[in-house]
Amino acid sequence: MEIRRVTSEDAEVIAKIHVSAWRIAYRGLVPDAHLAKLNDEKLAAWLREHWGERGEETYVAQQYGEVVGFVTMGGCRDEDVEQAAVGEIWAIYLLERHWRKGYGTQLCRYAESLFRQRGWRRAVLWVFGGNDESRRFYEAMGFRPDGATKMLQVGKALEAVRYWKEFIHHEDHDPASSLTTP
Repeated sequence: MEIRRVTSEDAEVIAKIHVSAWRIAYRGLVPDAHLAKLNDEKLAAWLREHWGERGEETYVAQQYGEVVGFVTMGGCRDEDVEQAAVGEIWAIYLLERHWRKGYGTQLCRYAESLFRQRGWRRAVLWVFGGNDESRRFYEAMGFRPDGATKMLQVGKALEAVRYWKEFIHHEDHDPASSLTTP
């Protein structure tokens, strides 16, 4: 699998993946009427016009030339964190036929590696409280809920839960320093 920075030519495929993933992953959680209103053509047009203006970066995962998913990340948008030291995963979405093949894990780890390279000590993300499958995925990736919640309007008010992951920097943690010698 190859991970690369998104280009404007990826807008349509990103929008299709985003809308498709929402309709499948959030069925039964987000109202059907809201999911039905999602429009990948309008989203693609919006992406082309506004890409990156909020400070986000998007990277796509390609397998055999096909874009199978993407991760959007950037600085943390939450006012209650030290924004200079915290990155945020804004979204990870995959085509359904590529779920549970390790692509989401690789995209998440890629974002984490960029956070570490930038010296950020922590990553956060938001997930719908009722989205048990995503919560299990992020917990398997080492993220934990930090107690923060917020309400999002997606056809109805839904609670989102913030997850965080602390990074151990190699310069901060030398395993040999914790060893004692006789």
